[in-house]
Amino acid sequence: MKVDYIIVGLGLAGLAFTKELEKNNKTFIVFENDSQNSSMVAGGVYNPVILKRFTPVWEAANQLKVALPFYTELEKKFNKKYNHSLDIYRIFKSIEEQNNWFVAADNQQLSNYMIPKIEHTKIKSIVSNFGFGKLINTGWIDTKSLLNDYRNYLFNKKQLLKEDFNYSDLKIDKNSVSYKTIKSSKVVFCEGFGIKKNPFFNYLPMQEAKGELLIIHAPNLNVKALIKAAVFVLPLGNNYYKVGATFNWKDKTLDLTEAGKNELVEKLNTFINTSYKIVEHLAGIRPTVNDRRPLLGKHPIHSNLAILNGLGTRGVMIAPTAAKQLYNYLEKGISIDKEYSILRF
Repeated sequence: MKVDYIIVGLGLAGLAFTKELEKNNKTFIVFENDSQNSSMVAGGVYNPVILKRFTPVWEAANQLKVALPFYTELEKKFNKKYNHSLDIYRIFKSIEEQNNWFVAADNQQLSNYMIPKIEHTKIKSIVSNFGFGKLINTGWIDTKSLLNDYRNYLFNKKQLLKEDFNYSDLKIDKNSVSYKTIKSSKVVFCEGFGIKKNPFFNYLPMQEAKGELLIIHAPNLNVKALIKAAVFVLPLGNNYYKVGATFNWKDKTLDLTEAGKNELVEKLNTFINTSYKIVEHLAGIRPTVNDRRPLLGKHPIHSNLAILNGLGTRGVMIAPTAAKQLYNYLEKGISIDKEYSILRF
């Protein structure tokens, strides 16, 4: 088999890059062994405001200009709804937070999202003594449904191999690479925290941040916006909600932990006052970098090996822009923006 690209990994990064290849009529084969599931269990929220400090998320507005049409195209392709528009209600803990909200809402970068007033809407099931700050033009992407559909689509086209990629079987020449019976111009690694086992790119400063989430059933919660306090509560429909997420920098496993579950329950109970049942407990490892920027670029010696990784907690926003930048770099020689490029290391 001869292809233009071998892609290793089909989370959001791999999906975005293969979509870019399809758009440009490039041939490819994808390897996916289901070892990394951060995209599958992600909250999938897109929101250009850091809700702890009410500051702009890096490059968010520009990323959303690319990301939202990207997901619309996929919805048309599969005749399915993945992008769910949803307001966000940030619970205020003090008068000081209310004041900080008004200051931030004057920021031109944030004015399209932050409503410059205090929402005093009473939600019976939510403790909100100081009211809410309301964000608009936000929402969430159903990453699990999207990835399942995209993987099935590629599998049916015989462009997805559900197997491990063995680095030792990769033969690298000056202008091409060979992997078993496949010959390709380039390999792009989109492996999430699996990069730690990748002999070509494991020198990069990737950090693994484990996150645990819960799915709860709460018939009397009755909220239609995403509620953000100590944790987020994301309505999924039919009285089901996603609750998350923890950050654990030490545990590198995908094991579900009682400590993680208890942390989520304790935080959730500080601001909701209705009964609920935990129906699912999830865990994933976020591929993050110290400076919270992605990792794009070529290997310093083997120019036909490339990486698209480090999307962190905002993968749904970053992935389409990052994929476009990497494609334009590999195919057209257009430089990757400095903050995206692995050359910063």
